[in-house]
Amino acid sequence: MKYTKLYRLLFVFTLGVFVLDSTQMGSAKVLLQTLNFKNFLPVISRTAGSTQRTVNLPNFGNDEIRFEEMAIFWFGRITPQENYTDVRMGYNNQEISVILSIFDRLLWYDETPSSADLTNWDAVSLYISADTQDKAGLSQYEYRFIGQLNDWQPNRSPWQSVSQGSAAGWKSITAPFTTFTGIRWEVTGGGVNNNKNNRGWVMQFGIPFTSLGPKSPPKSGDSWRFAIILHDRDDSAGTTISQKKYPENMEPSDPSTWGVLHFGLSNYQKPTAPPAGTTQIQNKLNGATVIDAAMGGTTGNLCNGDVNYIWTQWGNENYGSSADFNIQNQSDIADWPCFAKYYVTFPINQVPAGKIILSATLTLHHWGNSGPLTGPGAGQRSYIHVFTVSEDWQENQITWNNAPLAFENIGQRWVDMAPASTTWPGIPITWDVTKAVAEAYFRNAPVRLALYSSDSAYSSGKFFLSSNAEDWVAVGRPKLTISWGNP
Repeated sequence: MKYTKLYRLLFVFTLGVFVLDSTQMGSAKVLLQTLNFKNFLPVISRTAGSTQRTVNLPNFGNDEIRFEEMAIFWFGRITPQENYTDVRMGYNNQEISVILSIFDRLLWYDETPSSADLTNWDAVSLYISADTQDKAGLSQYEYRFIGQLNDWQPNRSPWQSVSQGSAAGWKSITAPFTTFTGIRWEVTGGGVNNNKNNRGWVMQFGIPFTSLGPKSPPKSGDSWRFAIILHDRDDSAGTTISQKKYPENMEPSDPSTWGVLHFGLSNYQKPTAPPAGTTQIQNKLNGATVIDAAMGGTTGNLCNGDVNYIWTQWGNENYGSSADFNIQNQSDIADWPCFAKYYVTFPINQVPAGKIILSATLTLHHWGNSGPLTGPGAGQRSYIHVFTVSEDWQENQITWNNAPLAFENIGQRWVDMAPASTTWPGIPITWDVTKAVAEAYFRNAPVRLALYSSDSAYSSGKFFLSSNAEDWVAVGRPKLTISWGNP
């Protein structure tokens, strides 16, 4: 199976002055498989929702799985000794695809691997329960796929394994699946098994449904379970490093602790009732306080290339007071200092009690781009996802490393480049967040959202106004519009 565009560059040339039409370097496009990274409820107001972290998978049918349109989520931390990963997932009629972009400074793999100790090196364990029934113990419907990093060797078989669950535990089996890995060095050099700095590596799994037992393939709307463990090694001795898990409390032998893998995009069904009112919520409007913050390579920290800074400080920076922000991602992991997410929390106590949430939209005002509109390295449109977040956070403390994980991806859309004719406060861009508002309203809680993109192209960042935008562009602050009715 082919995947659309992944990119390669030898050095990271993405620093510059960013305004409405800014400049960022681009590079040649290549396919993911050919990359050689080596050298460079009833749906009413009373809806509680799921209690487990959930990923809603896009279905590409008979088509190729498009990298930019895969679901995305993340976990881990960025420090000299810890790893972080973006995870993209999607499926078509033949297989599930899982792609991890792993920010990892020191890369180690076993040059003479054994299936018994694949996870003692840089590796990924992917757990899938191909069963719609929720249960605590292992059965024949649970599978564990392991892929270890390797370097130049074209035959991946020695660096991967698959096991099947049973009452006695995990048992090794033979079942077809594929893995692919790629490495991205630091600007100053890099490599494997040598204690030199790198930017990270990629692990791609292709899991045919024919390898997932008698209940596969799933029907649209089915929910399975899944989990991931990110294994790390940073020296030849194999000094113990804590694993990174998703969900964070997962237990490998207890599928009830794994996340929900829902086949199909979020399918929230809006209720029907006569509209009775509309509430708009913006920071400082009618006394509302809306907190928000971006993190990572946002407008105050665009594509920093300092090797020491990106591993020791980048993940701990707070931008809660910034008047604007960037949302950005791409397929080339070498550019991860350009990646940026956004979190926002809206109070909804201005919506009267005892109502039905009919619809809700989030509006952000898009005023600029991270690349030029034309010519070499021209910016590209972005595929930006919106997520629910279940935990509180503090505006003046939230960072890339301490931000709560996304709970569920509930919407997504393409955002085009802002043209040169864009005027303040920018172009209004909306996402449907009815599900998030209905669930928060039921819980008598604020609406907590996060936004991140799953883009492949360079120069795909999009700049928006934040809740701290000055009063003269107050209309451009993030806005939540809620339509409600009577039961």
